[in-house]
Amino acid sequence: MVKKKIVNLSTYLSEIAVHGIQEKKGNDIVRLDLRNLNSSVSDYFIICSANSATQVKAIADSVEEEIYKKTQTNPWRKEGQESAEWIILDYFDIVVHIFKTEKRDFYGIEDLWGDAQTTSFQSA
Repeated sequence: MVKKKIVNLSTYLSEIAVHGIQEKKGNDIVRLDLRNLNSSVSDYFIICSANSATQVKAIADSVEEEIYKKTQTNPWRKEGQESAEWIILDYFDIVVHIFKTEKRDFYGIEDLWGDAQTTSFQSA
């Protein structure tokens, strides 16, 4: 008998999102686990940086494509495609933040959720 690891949906979505980011060489990828925080708005924030607006858009497209391929789910809401300095993909349980590097430094999202458990991922 083969035992299968059971993962909840939000964790699974976060893993798919990280893979989509890695496919387009996103930088400084982190996952903030917000599930144990009282004021959390979702289960996970996935955050990464990109070197240009073109790369920000490419990462966002890759994340959407990977999640759709595996779950047939589109983001509930997405913002920032016009300027591509900070694109947010909201899947309810996970929110993916894709920043141009200087914008990420300016907003400091990780600092705002400093109590969250943080997992870092390598770029592919």
